[in-house]
Amino acid sequence: MHFLLIPVLIGLALYFLPTLIGLRKRNAGAIFALNLLLGWTLIGWIVALVWALTAEGAPNVIVIQPVTPQAVSAWTCPICHAVISRNDTFCHGCGNRIAW
Repeated sequence: MHFLLIPVLIGLALYFLPTLIGLRKRNAGAIFALNLLLGWTLIGWIVALVWALTAEGAPNVIVIQPVTPQAVSAWTCPICHAVISRNDTFCHGCGNRIAW
């Protein structure tokens, strides 16, 4: 029984290779879902691998300069109109970096 453990673990690592490569990406959850659901097809696995290996572009930087920052507790993102607070460094809606 133990002699099957190593090949099974190696097979799982190869199957989820696109997920392991794409762990630090913004779309890591979507890469995992594609890999999990369609990885058994060769095309789904290749698409997930290519997506995981594709370089991400730098996120847009949103510069917010309110007139009186103490008077306003929350703003909306000019890109996606999600509510952002003064403590946020990234927009929760579009993922762009916020520069205060």
